[in-house]
Amino acid sequence: MPNTDFTQADDPFDVFESWLSEAEKSEINDPNAMSVVTTDTDGLPNVRILLLKGLDAADAAERGLVFYTNCESTKGQELMASRKAALLFHWKSLRKQVRVRGVVTMVSDAEADAYFESRHRESRIGAWASDQSRPLASREELEAKVSTFTAKFGDGPSPRPPQWSGFRVVPLEFELWSEGEFRLHDRVVFRRASIDLPWQRQRLYP
Repeated sequence: MPNTDFTQADDPFDVFESWLSEAEKSEINDPNAMSVVTTDTDGLPNVRILLLKGLDAADAAERGLVFYTNCESTKGQELMASRKAALLFHWKSLRKQVRVRGVVTMVSDAEADAYFESRHRESRIGAWASDQSRPLASREELEAKVSTFTAKFGDGPSPRPPQWSGFRVVPLEFELWSEGEFRLHDRVVFRRASIDLPWQRQRLYP
């Protein structure tokens, strides 16, 4: 039978964190994987898989879902232009799904620096070497740039590239979905008109 516990929740973040914790025990790979949807200047959507890297913010009203990327990439430019995004989590092992739509803010330099420093050294080098989303003539060209930055930084620290940072999606809408028998799923949406207002909960037909 459907899991109905979440249908009476007051805060969708509480349910999301509980489900993510469940997924960390049951998903084979990357329980924090999510589809990130942006739109270009013509309104045409783009979607790709990224990893969720945080759920907190210094200001509780601006609490959101954080990921990191090259700000000069296609997604980075589209996020900077529209300041809006949609996210989708699907945990097949749990038969649960979460959809998020919201406004986009930048993380602080301190947050971005701290996360970048926590990454594997080769990943930090890769962030310097990759002109993400731009044309690449060959694999050899990329590997040459990796070698260049590896030699540049040596065994010393590799600071965060100026074009690399994080985005926080602050939800205006959270939709929680749990599979039910015979396609009679449980589906609840939480909405608010702005980030400083309380959530309004509504059950939806599946």
